[in-house]
Amino acid sequence: MKVVIIEDEKPTAKDLKRTILAAEPGATIGALLHSVEEAIEYFKDNADTDLIFSDIQLGDGLSFEIFKRMDNQVPVIFCTAYNTYFSEAFEATGIDYILKPFSKAAIEKALEKYDTLEKWFTRNKDTYKEQLSLLETKITPKKNAVIIRQRDKIIPLEAAAIALFFVDNGYTFAYTFSQEKFIVNENLEELENSFAPSFFRANRQYLVNRKAVKDATHFFNRKMIVNLSVPYKEQILVGKLKTSLFVEWLSQY
Repeated sequence: MKVVIIEDEKPTAKDLKRTILAAEPGATIGALLHSVEEAIEYFKDNADTDLIFSDIQLGDGLSFEIFKRMDNQVPVIFCTAYNTYFSEAFEATGIDYILKPFSKAAIEKALEKYDTLEKWFTRNKDTYKEQLSLLETKITPKKNAVIIRQRDKIIPLEAAAIALFFVDNGYTFAYTFSQEKFIVNENLEELENSFAPSFFRANRQYLVNRKAVKDATHFFNRKMIVNLSVPYKEQILVGKLKTSLFVEWLSQY
């Protein structure tokens, strides 16, 4: 997911970048833009943005001018100190409205909303593309291993030996039942496509092997904690939008 931030206060822009990457480790920040003029110029040559975080009152005008000029179709999460622009925000492809000072929880909630909307609209694309995707899934063999590169060696690591995949500081790792950790080249989306349904995407950071799940515990705000059969220091949460899918997955695989 490629994110662009429009914010005229540079320290705030950097803080927002850090918060987004902490909440969504798989995201990339395409640009930090600080004015209406700079943003209009940027979007002339960069049409591959997935999501925009934008302030409203910038030093040279309101950010709505940017979206009018670029005929914007990209979802926007507005992050502003003013609570007087709700109607304009949602007319400008806005999907959420966060008041400053923002919190990590507010950013996470907005990103969850984006994920839900993105999956909904993807699911409802035209039938031909769905059928083509289904056909490709049927004829594309699932992988049984990932490739680990160590110096001059290429080592196949079998999926059955992997308890989970996780993202940390922009890198994807495989964590094995023997408590070893290896860097892998694929991202979590690619690994999910290769190893589902034996593995479940608990959240943006973790892809868990069914054989590694001992049980699950209810958590605050309808989330669940995944308890593993192997020692692992971090807490793995399943978001409330995925808990029913997770329970169904536990019962089937």
